[in-house]
Amino acid sequence: MNQDAARIVVVGESLVDIVHRAPEPPVEIPGGSPANVAITLGRLGRTPALVTRLAEDERGSRVRFWLSESGVDVIAVAGARTSTAAAHLDAAGAARYDFDIEWDLDGLDVSDVADAAVVHVGSIAAVLEPGATHVGELIGALRDRATITYDPNVRPALISHPAAVRRRVAEIVALADIVKASDDDVRWLHPGRDVEDVAREWQARGPAVVVVTLGAGGALAVTRDGVVRVPAEPATVVDTVGAGDTFMGTLIDGVTSVGGASAALRVPGGGIPLATLHRILTRCARAAAITVSRRGADPPRIAELASPTG
Repeated sequence: MNQDAARIVVVGESLVDIVHRAPEPPVEIPGGSPANVAITLGRLGRTPALVTRLAEDERGSRVRFWLSESGVDVIAVAGARTSTAAAHLDAAGAARYDFDIEWDLDGLDVSDVADAAVVHVGSIAAVLEPGATHVGELIGALRDRATITYDPNVRPALISHPAAVRRRVAEIVALADIVKASDDDVRWLHPGRDVEDVAREWQARGPAVVVVTLGAGGALAVTRDGVVRVPAEPATVVDTVGAGDTFMGTLIDGVTSVGGASAALRVPGGGIPLATLHRILTRCARAAAITVSRRGADPPRIAELASPTG
């Protein structure tokens, strides 16, 4: 499947991150996990569409411009205000978020995305109502002909009913072809469980590939054929904002490049060869390392990723 043939649609929140990094004053930067995934894909030479919610306000205009700069086509439902997330960075560059988010896709015309070859969902958009119901309906409408990718990217600060969120995540995992989660996500979703055991359990429910990122420990992927492990790429960490989203976008790009269509992933005996998956994950780790080496969610462009010193 070549880049021109594979229309990739990302569904989820876009917002403005209000970044607090002591002792500096707060800085406003466009972001949102699905938006970061779309940006990553655009910078890797794709032409993704982002289905999102944005207001016709100053922040919304900034988000639209930021997305368009990286080749992202924005399909936006109008909101009353553009959502925000206050990101508080600690001394190691790790972020804690406080959200003020409005998520609703009521009025979206599904025909705008009916030709999608890949549909990515995840993060807040997959669990926060009323928009989460719309996301589920989109998955149901498009799954027969599109590859579904999913990143739970759990945000505990927004979750008031953990059991309901865990059920929703389990439902989407079972419908997805490719799942990527962080080890923190897995530990929140399955307290006390071994991360690799959970990945194996998820894969047995339906996905062709389940990837778990392990921070400095690299990443592992479980398929029906076995387990692949890759180390983290060495990097001087400035902050970790957008690293997981960069990994996810690069994973989608890699799977799509090798013909990872839903038909191929779902049939018995189908899937991605382990050696190919190892190459894809190594590239994902490199992309994430570039992102953590600079401020904010700033994924690499394709030339940087190809460069040995990128």
